Amino acid sequence: MCRNIKPLFNFEPPATRNEMHDAALQFVRKISGYNTPSQANEAAFHEAVEDIEKVVRKLLKSLETHAPPKDREEEAEKKRERSKLRFG
Repeated sequence: MCRNIKPLFNFEPPATRNEMHDAALQFVRKISGYNTPSQANEAAFHEAVEDIEKVVRKLLKSLETHAPPKDREEEAEKKRERSKLRFG
C-alpha cells in the first residue's frame, strides 16, 4: 500500500476534509499509475477521487472504537523520532 496514505481514524482533532481528500487522491494516483492524468482521463480521475473521498468520510463516521483518541502532535513526534533513528 502507498506509504503516503496516513491513518485518519481515532485522532483528536478528527481528520479534516482536506486530509480525506489527500488520502483519496494518493489512492487514485497509486491505483491508476498517474500522478497527473491526461486530458482524456482527467474527468474520470477527479470523479474517482471525489467518490473515494465520500466513501472515506462515510467509513470514518461509521467506525467505532473503545480506545482513547490519539493525539496528532504526539504521533507526529513519534514519527520524527523513528525517522531520526532510521535515517540519522
